[in-house]
Order: sequence, then C-alpha cells, then structure tokens
Amino acid sequence: MTTTFRTIEGTYQGAPFHMVGDGFRVSNYFPSGNNFGQRFSPFILMDYNAPFVFPPSSKTKGVGAHPHRGFETVSIAYDGYVEHHDNHGNHGIIGPGDVQWMTAGSGLLHKEYHEKEFSQRGGSFHFIQLWVNLPRANKMHPPQYQELLKSNMGRVALPDDGGEVRIIAGEYNGVRGPASTFTPIHLFDIDFKANGRAQFELPSSFNTAALVLRGEAIINETTIASEGTFVLFGNTPGEIVIEGQSDDTLVIILSGEPIDEPIFQQGPFVMNSREEITEAYQDFQSGKMGNANF
Repeated sequence: MTTTFRTIEGTYQGAPFHMVGDGFRVSNYFPSGNNFGQRFSPFILMDYNAPFVFPPSSKTKGVGAHPHRGFETVSIAYDGYVEHHDNHGNHGIIGPGDVQWMTAGSGLLHKEYHEKEFSQRGGSFHFIQLWVNLPRANKMHPPQYQELLKSNMGRVALPDDGGEVRIIAGEYNGVRGPASTFTPIHLFDIDFKANGRAQFELPSSFNTAALVLRGEAIINETTIASEGTFVLFGNTPGEIVIEGQSDDTLVIILSGEPIDEPIFQQGPFVMNSREEITEAYQDFQSGKMGNANF
C-alpha cells in the first residue's frame, strides 16, 4: 500500500543568534526569524538556545523580573539547569529532560536564570522556549505553573530498537504526556538511534512542524533536514515519517489546533486587541500584576 505523506510547506532557519539577558543565547525562529503570523497558531514564539558552553561564573546569568499576560511560556531543557521564580509563589529548577509550563494568564512577573551550582561550574546549555497563545476565554485565567519532570513524561519505544518518543503534551501512539493545556496540543520529541523510524498522523487541521535539534533527519522519505532546520507541514491529510540518520539525531514535533481569533502582541503581552494591550501596560505600571520584590 502506498503511503500518503503530509505535504511539506517549507523549510526554514532561525534568525542569527543573540543574547536574551546574559544567560540565554538564542535564535528566534518566529515571529522575528520567520513571520508566520496566524499560520502557526497557537504557537506564537520560539527561541532556540542551541548547545552553547557557558564558562564558570560567580554571577548568576539570566533574565530579571518581567511581566507577561495572555499566553503561556514553555521551557524545555536538554542540557543545563534553569531556576524560575514568579510573584505568585511558584519556584522550580528544571534540568535535562524537564519542562516548565507557565500560564501567565491574567498577568504575573517572573524571572529565569541559571541555577546557582550550574552557573558556578559552567557547562553546556541547550534549551527551547515556546510561547503558546491562550484563547480569549482563558487570557485572564489565574496564573499557574506546571513543573513537568523527566520521570513523568510519556514514553514510546520506536520499532526495531530505533529510539524513543518522549511525550510532553497530547499523545503519541495512545500514550499521553503530563502537560495540561487549554487547547489541543501535541508536543513531543524523538531521540533516534541510527536508522530509527517514527511514523505518525496528526489532525490535518492542526498546524504542525518539526525542528531538528541534533544530527540529521529524512522527512517523508525525500526531504533531508540538517541540524537547526525547521520543517513546516501543510494542512493536508497524511502520515509524517521521520528517519534519524545517526545515533544522536533529536527532533521535536509541535502540533496544535489553531486559535481563530485576532492577535495583538506587543512586548511581553499577547492579547486580542490594541486596547487590551494598552490595559495590560497600565495594569503592569500601576502594580496590578504585583511587584518585582520576590
């Protein structure tokens, strides 16, 4: 039987690397790296900190207290350790294999920085941060925080000892990930062994993409995607087949149901109208989101 593949709409690279604060060296894949706009809803930002060695430092590197409203931040750790605090009392440290899923909702202030011991010894740092939009009905949801540890992730072994799929949100082959989401999202990564092969089908209405984090992969038997390549799939029915070309190929899959609502994004706020953005700034400046003394 002939396999019907989901179409590949395009392959993309991120913007040149730049520093966010003094602790994150990232390439922005969207919105500034590639202006997908609503095309990749509900995902509205992706910063990728490819493996980078930070030298030992007595100064804690990172980003100080700053506000958010109207969306969620998802930080995925592959190497290195990040510590998080927010002014709603949430605190956590994530390391390799862990994920931090923060719902900014109605508004909060948070700070992210290298965990103290990691900062002092230095080492390789490899992270992704996503911004995931919230629908209008949930934009003012009370802030919340999910610490998703490596030990709690869903896992599926690939056939023929070809590697493993780790499920963060949604499901793969009937195995669900631990993340709770406001709209339907599938988020998982695939750690291949040489010639490992992953086959899956996601709803054609879901906006779907893959990013090669390490090594090289063949997508749908025709497209060779090297490290750092972002593959955007068309909204067509069909299977996605990914083959790892080495023992260390790593690919992350992002797929979500689009939120068909207006988006107004300015700085750290993502709302549905310009008036709501203005209100967010006013609430932040007047202290309604709390203060930075935490």
